[in-house]
Amino acid sequence: MALRQLPTGSLLTHHSDRGCQYCSTEYVEQLTAKNIAISMTQNSDPRENAIAERVNGIIKLEFLETDNCSFSETNNQVKQAIFIYNNERLHSSIEMQTPNQAHSMNGPLKRHWKSYYSSKNKEVAMT
Repeated sequence: MALRQLPTGSLLTHHSDRGCQYCSTEYVEQLTAKNIAISMTQNSDPRENAIAERVNGIIKLEFLETDNCSFSETNNQVKQAIFIYNNERLHSSIEMQTPNQAHSMNGPLKRHWKSYYSSKNKEVAMT
């Protein structure tokens, strides 16, 4: 469906969690033959997608108007939503800052998000 709807000259990226079906030679050859970039999680851990899925959900629910939008209109809405998400929307998980503010900080940032990985240190160094 993505290939059929993709505007001419556009690039496509296929992201997966390294499932064996997505790593098979036949599947990778099909992606490569169609010039589709391949993106996979680092450690075969589906929990690595959680942050991206959360961001996608927020963008869909809070920012996008989905009624009869053209590809161009949706593309513009997504760009605007990402800008607002990163520069204007305050996040409780990062001490009511925007992501750009949090990333520009020096020193530790107290964590307010759930981690699926064991960690003794509850602060993340921001550089």
